[in-house]
Amino acid sequence: MSSRDARFDGQFITGVHSTGIYCRPSCPAATPKPANVSFYLTTAAAHEAGLRACKRCLPDAVPGSPEWNIRDDLAARAMRLIADGAVERDGVPGLARRLGYSERHLTRVLVTELGAGPLALARAHRAQTARLLLQGSELSISAVAFAAGFGSVRQFNDTIAAVYERTPTELRRTLQRPTRPARPRSPSPESAQAVPSAATGISLQLPARAPFDGPGLLRFLAVRALAGVERATAQVYSRTLRLPHGPAWVELTLLGTDAAPSVACRAGLASLADLAPLVSRVRRLLDLDADSRAIDLALAADPALAAGVAATPGMRLPGSIDPEETLFRALIGQQVSVAAARTALTRLTAALGDAFPGAAGAPAPGGDQPGTDQPGTDQHGSDQPLRLFPTAARIAAEGRSVLRGPAARIDTIMRVAEELSTGALTLSFGDTRADLESRLTALPGIGPWTAGYVALRVLGSPDILLTSDLALRQGAARLGLPPDARNLARHGEDWAPWRSYAGMHLWRAAGTPAADLPRTPSSGR
Repeated sequence: MSSRDARFDGQFITGVHSTGIYCRPSCPAATPKPANVSFYLTTAAAHEAGLRACKRCLPDAVPGSPEWNIRDDLAARAMRLIADGAVERDGVPGLARRLGYSERHLTRVLVTELGAGPLALARAHRAQTARLLLQGSELSISAVAFAAGFGSVRQFNDTIAAVYERTPTELRRTLQRPTRPARPRSPSPESAQAVPSAATGISLQLPARAPFDGPGLLRFLAVRALAGVERATAQVYSRTLRLPHGPAWVELTLLGTDAAPSVACRAGLASLADLAPLVSRVRRLLDLDADSRAIDLALAADPALAAGVAATPGMRLPGSIDPEETLFRALIGQQVSVAAARTALTRLTAALGDAFPGAAGAPAPGGDQPGTDQPGTDQHGSDQPLRLFPTAARIAAEGRSVLRGPAARIDTIMRVAEELSTGALTLSFGDTRADLESRLTALPGIGPWTAGYVALRVLGSPDILLTSDLALRQGAARLGLPPDARNLARHGEDWAPWRSYAGMHLWRAAGTPAADLPRTPSSGR
């Protein structure tokens, strides 16, 4: 805090009791006396202590804490679900049920570990969502209130006043807004509570923790992009998706500088109530909150990885925007190349995916965008219309007629689709890694690679090394590491707790021509 180190912004909150405010660690204000300072893990805890947000540094306008992906305990799982809007959709009882604990026990744990209960944590998250909307949209104040999850405009006004010591109008006036496209039309207060048109447009700017290898992350997504559903270029990724209240589209553009990277998020939503889940899932997909400096420092200690880390600082772990979709991608991608998996998944989506209902101004994945030669085509040359990835129910009903490949694999996919469609199998951002993997491997046909890959993508688990993956072992061999699973796993123990990120470096090495691999001078390779 004394050195105003921006690396820790979002990782903890500084409460200054003599002034009654809380700040980010890098706040430029004069350093207070130590006796007047308390530190908190969340803004909600600072609110509960009677503090308000600093007007100078806006402590919630920073990347989120990486703790909630690193940790796998009850508090971290609850924070992942709260960020995804679970309290707004299901209330605290629903949150407690999904976590498998009583409301009383959940509240006790959160207050003890985070300084605030689930309602206070959700309230703080709603305030942050409201700030994003006030900053990045021209929605009316009442529409912002309901879109952020508040039950009434009065509750919204009271919360904004308590957190920011300003009215919503004053807060909007003082925020510096990012450059954005034409202003979307603001719905009336009445329509904000209902389901508005899918053309309801939102533009936001999401901060990322530096360093951030955004181009590398988009390359990973691009080679796996499904025609008609996704599109990725060097700087832009767009896709259709399902959110709790309906279909949506999103376009993500890399912005900012190396020191202060960010992502412009343009979206069309069927319901404004889906904004918080959208932001949460985008942040997870792009791993915007990862503590890259700590990860790079740890991995660079291994001479085999040092050159790769230096060449691509801030490598990220691609997340998931839909857990069920990620599971089907993993199942269809087992033991085949990325290109073959993409072909099979594109065929499945073309046959069983619902047509996207359409949104004015939607950046059609694979069509009518800069860089395409013809409308309706993408980097794979397809002219498919916009589609949503198939639901588990649709795959369970009709998938067997579309799927190709070994009968055992098709049987596994159909079995999983049936389990998901009936609710016998559920996937959640609030799962623990051990529980998620055990439930998946209990199903015939799902092995450790599939379960580990799903945990890596859906939960953002940072310490999974998929040593049975052929491409990963090929990358290891290129870097002079043991190419067999057992010895690679033994060597990888030194990479803990960041083995997932080490695996990303190995995958990158596997796909890079040998002549282009970065070299570590001291290693002689």
